[in-house]
Amino acid sequence: MASVTSLTASVHQRLADALSAALPEAGSADPLLRRSDRADYQANGILALAKKLKGNPRELATQVVSGITAPDLIKDIEVSGPGFLNITVTDKAITENLAARSADGERLGVPYAADAGTTVIDYAQPNVAKEMHVGHLRNSVIGDSVVQILEFTGEKVVRRHHIGDWGTQFGMLVQYLIEHPDELGHKAAEGDEAGEEAMSSLNRVYKASRTLFDSDEEFKTRARRRVVDLQAGDPETLAIWQRFVDESKVYFYSVFDKLDVEIHDEDIVGESGYNDMLADTCRMLEESGVAVRSNGALCVFFDDVKGPDGNPSPLIVQKSDGGFGYAATDLSAIRDRVFNLKADTLLYVVDARQSLHFKMVFETARRAGWLTENVKAVQLGFGTVLGKDGKPFKTREGETVRLIDLLDEAIDRASAIVREKAQDLSDEEIAERGTQVGIGAVKYADLSTSATRDYKFDLDQMVSLNGDTSVYLQYAYARIQSILRKAEGVSPKAHPELELADAERALGLHLDQFAETVAEVAAEYAPHKLAAYLYQLASLYTTFYDKCPVIKPKPPQDVAENRLFLCDITARTLHQGMALLGIRTPERL
Repeated sequence: MASVTSLTASVHQRLADALSAALPEAGSADPLLRRSDRADYQANGILALAKKLKGNPRELATQVVSGITAPDLIKDIEVSGPGFLNITVTDKAITENLAARSADGERLGVPYAADAGTTVIDYAQPNVAKEMHVGHLRNSVIGDSVVQILEFTGEKVVRRHHIGDWGTQFGMLVQYLIEHPDELGHKAAEGDEAGEEAMSSLNRVYKASRTLFDSDEEFKTRARRRVVDLQAGDPETLAIWQRFVDESKVYFYSVFDKLDVEIHDEDIVGESGYNDMLADTCRMLEESGVAVRSNGALCVFFDDVKGPDGNPSPLIVQKSDGGFGYAATDLSAIRDRVFNLKADTLLYVVDARQSLHFKMVFETARRAGWLTENVKAVQLGFGTVLGKDGKPFKTREGETVRLIDLLDEAIDRASAIVREKAQDLSDEEIAERGTQVGIGAVKYADLSTSATRDYKFDLDQMVSLNGDTSVYLQYAYARIQSILRKAEGVSPKAHPELELADAERALGLHLDQFAETVAEVAAEYAPHKLAAYLYQLASLYTTFYDKCPVIKPKPPQDVAENRLFLCDITARTLHQGMALLGIRTPERL
């Protein structure tokens, strides 16, 4: 189906046409239309235009109004103050617009972006042989939501999980496993148990190898030699290193599964995936003059980046001992993503504290000609998860919080609330809903905050039925589903001929903004704006539900059908919007 033109766009076009007709010399002037609490919309563009043309704004506004004839769309236009236009649309236009959105299936009138391209998004980047902690929450949740939103708008999205699977620590781990071959492995087949066993096994090997490395000089020497073997591609060493990667993936998948974030094996391309490109990357940078040798290291210098001593602080691509730094890997990844994956946007969901590193990497890639005016690189930097005390989130012992523990506690809290509210749910259904509500609560608390800001992790607030929480939205959705089930003899049906109550108008006008909100959210990589839209939608629905009876006391048949239609499209918009955030909406709660 063709995309649905929003009421905002329709009104905007009528005003723009009237402006052009009244003042041809103004060209294609923008009426500056926005939603208003004085009417449905307010247009402020005439003030600036009148000033530019040295005319009287009220007279110009009156002239523009006289040229607008759109009785099916516009109910009333009032010239207000020095030359504002207050515009009210017809009830019929609202209902017809919603009917067109409803007929568009799950897309609900959201068009595919005209300028869709290919985005490679780098997110969800845990480290091999290490536990995932609270710091891994944001890049996974934000990245997953941005993927859903971009794909919904028609963008081709290539996922990349740049896991930490290379480095000197693997010499220590591999050497230990060669000398203690039975230490690594798990027995459970799949799921949480397999993940826990895998991580337990990896932790045991890591701690034992670290203890030996710190206390036994001969082992330390053997471990360092093993690093050389690993980097040289020794088959035995690589085979054992691969065991660590595979065992870690069992653990990663169990955590991501609980977080309800879909990860595919082919999208995991860790640091090791670029090893064969590192030498070429350095050669190309040096030959082009982008990088220069400084004290034996290959460096890229920047006029505006200096160290604490005031001297230039370069990006080190290759160390003086010949080893490659993170920069070489990141620059090689850019080459791969631009030239092999044909990306026109590279999006990195990475901690904001790494912004200087990525600024230098992106600028180096531009100088090298790998990033051009047709290929942009963006860091979607995110803030820190804080405890209730406003400090970085730690356990009582001062340790970093394990991500799996945090998720389990959220599920336990949510399950208790679902059990308390449940009327006709089995224990199995309560467990399923508890997981959906708990994980949704964690995700929404993250996504409803602007990515760049820090936020406090407060489970009491997250699982509250009141306020800006996913639980409030999920219960709004479940309440509508209950109404739809109970509406015997009445089906959702739009009736454009009916007058709408104020609460119906407010709900309808907000539903009309879904497509524009999704487009804005996709363009800005801003899931928090979608969360804010959905919270307002649920709030407007609550007001509508309180003021406009749907079933009891039963209104006239046509009014009941129209109100049920408003319930239905609200539910579908909540469901689709929450899905774009990566959050489930249970039918019953």
